Amino acid sequence: MTRTEQRRQLRPTDVKRLNRAWRRRTHGRLGLIVESVTQPFNVGSIVRTCAVFGVEHLWLAGNTTPPTHRNAGKTALGTERLVPWSQAGTPQQAVREAHDQGLRVIALELAGGAIPLHRAPLEGDVCLAVGGEDHGCSPALLEAADAVAYIPQIGRVGSLNVAVATAIALAEARRREWAALGEDLP
Repeated sequence: MTRTEQRRQLRPTDVKRLNRAWRRRTHGRLGLIVESVTQPFNVGSIVRTCAVFGVEHLWLAGNTTPPTHRNAGKTALGTERLVPWSQAGTPQQAVREAHDQGLRVIALELAGGAIPLHRAPLEGDVCLAVGGEDHGCSPALLEAADAVAYIPQIGRVGSLNVAVATAIALAEARRREWAALGEDLP
């Protein structure tokens, strides 16, 4: 097989086969709390990322725009039907529901006492929590969470878009689980 043949883009059937192989080796449960994210395109992007990384439940807290919003659907590209979600009301209610499902809650926020994401307790069954575009996680959510983590940043920009930060954190949670397997797939 030539190098070009090895690096060709996978056909849809090959992508499905690859995804199945990863799914068979993935056992950790992931949840996500989204608090007061109001931009529909951010919500749609978050939902799509949840579908990619196998989030089992999405809790919407505060005034988060629902995934059924027309513009959220434009970004989600139909994946909103793959991610179970519910309106949780307050952040404390969302954390309580996640705890009731056996998930440890890790809020993602640039906050005092937060630990770098690469050191956060993401192993096992975990629910990440993110906050709104302008103000991040509320004090109530930070207080209710089991831990708070941040994404180290070295550039001149002070923060990431909430959908991008969510994707980085969900990817890190899965990466940790897969790295613990000590093998590459397929």
